[in-house]
Amino acid sequence: MIQQPIPSAASAGGVAAPPPTSPVHLTINGQQHTLQIAPWTTLLDALREYAGLTGTKKGCDHGQCGACTVLVNGKRVNSCLTLAVMHDDDDITTIEGLGTPEAMHPLQQAFVDHDAFQCGYCTPGQICSAQGLINEGKAHTEDEIREHMSGNLCRCGAYVGILNAVKEVVDKGSNEVRK
Repeated sequence: MIQQPIPSAASAGGVAAPPPTSPVHLTINGQQHTLQIAPWTTLLDALREYAGLTGTKKGCDHGQCGACTVLVNGKRVNSCLTLAVMHDDDDITTIEGLGTPEAMHPLQQAFVDHDAFQCGYCTPGQICSAQGLINEGKAHTEDEIREHMSGNLCRCGAYVGILNAVKEVVDKGSNEVRK
């Protein structure tokens, strides 16, 4: 049996109704945002398409590469796998919220110093993931950093620089705690 497409208002000469939307309140990089979005909008799409923050990258769109990693209430989240409505009133930090070209975040500076990127596409997710694992207090050794950063892929293979950059910031943080 051949299935026929279901007639829509648009194909019947009418105009299709816009999808239903609702307001979502997010604190993004310290600023309040109210986004009027459809309930199926991912956090990634909300950040890029509605908030205009394009630093967070869309890689695989399946949670396998980590390019979309952001911090939600300080914890690492693959923003392509979560709906924006699930984070109503949450605190979201993207790469744009970590530092500026004039005042770089220590991880951003370490990535520059250790040549921890080549094409740079994965770098925002790598840096947000590194900040998340530092927040979580889980990375002390090189093996722990490798393990906890394993969800962030780099197609260029800049892993040695990434590891060195993260380790430098982790070690500096540990030294500051000891003082």
